[in-house]
Amino acid sequence: MVTDLKKATSLMIRSLTPNRPYHVQWLITRKCNYRCRGCNVWREQDSRELSTEEIKQGLDVLRELGVVEVVLSGGNPLLREDAGEIIRYASQFFITTVYDNGSMATEKIDALRHADFVAISIDSLDPEKNDYIRGVKGAWRKTISAVEKLHNEGIAVSVSPTISQFNLHEILDFTNYFTQREIPIWYCLYSYDTCEQTQLFAIGKRVDEFAIADTEKMVEVCNSLIKLKKKNSKILMTTKILRAIRDLYRNGKRNWQCRALRNFFVIDHLGRVAACHLHNPITSIHNLPKLWNSNEFDELRRKYSQCTQCTYMCYIFYSLHGSILGNVQIAQEQWKNAKLLFKKEKTRFPSSAKPQLSAKPC
Repeated sequence: MVTDLKKATSLMIRSLTPNRPYHVQWLITRKCNYRCRGCNVWREQDSRELSTEEIKQGLDVLRELGVVEVVLSGGNPLLREDAGEIIRYASQFFITTVYDNGSMATEKIDALRHADFVAISIDSLDPEKNDYIRGVKGAWRKTISAVEKLHNEGIAVSVSPTISQFNLHEILDFTNYFTQREIPIWYCLYSYDTCEQTQLFAIGKRVDEFAIADTEKMVEVCNSLIKLKKKNSKILMTTKILRAIRDLYRNGKRNWQCRALRNFFVIDHLGRVAACHLHNPITSIHNLPKLWNSNEFDELRRKYSQCTQCTYMCYIFYSLHGSILGNVQIAQEQWKNAKLLFKKEKTRFPSSAKPQLSAKPC
């Protein structure tokens, strides 16, 4: 309890410190065991990655820089044999989220007990549809089993569907199915590489069956989620971001400027730092403190603020919630949902539950 209080106090102090990055996504591996149709990582895997000690040293750099939240992803970060040690170390100092495609969470459950959030990727309530997206037969059943296991073990698990044209019409059913079982939900938006240059972590080109073409339906879904969020605290998106996404698809205009390299940045499996997935690396994690307050970085920030290439939900989120007040609000909302303050009484995920889809699209 003393350790938790110390961590919470440190996080709040960092949240109140100006000119500091809030969110970092660290892609600690480029190895993946799934073959997702909308992603190219599994086709371009790389066995190279930083050692355990090198990642710990990098996490120390992030703490000194004032980072509040670290997301460990990949590829699949749980494929690393030292994933447990990395998670334990990161969780001492940061709000720590670990992403998994549902294949490794049960196997690494003891390691995940140290994380504040575990985000499991699942894209449909229909097993065949989900397995088609994932490119692995049986992926849906394994993922549902993992979510059930983690939830019933008291681990703060959430589901993270990627909204695409392929599943757009079932997002409300999907949301209700999991949140009614006390499983929080964080949405992603289908995105793809939009530039030809070498970039930090290429995921592949546009796949037409996933690219959102029905903009009217997307606007309708956003409006429905905004309404639902008023009575559903398990939707982890803010109303502000849902409105921003709605307006983007309604009129094609962004009501935010990108705050890459201000509020957030990305690190890859080799320790290279970039503003986001779509831009080239600009330094290494160990050289980052020397450059953070430099004129060179200020010029890059001005450049990135004009970028309109992506619809990565987390980048939009941390661009919209970019002030000190926004940082505090994020920290408060996330911390109350994290394991430190997780409700002792929880609804058990029924092991025999099977999704019941509505007769018509939502």
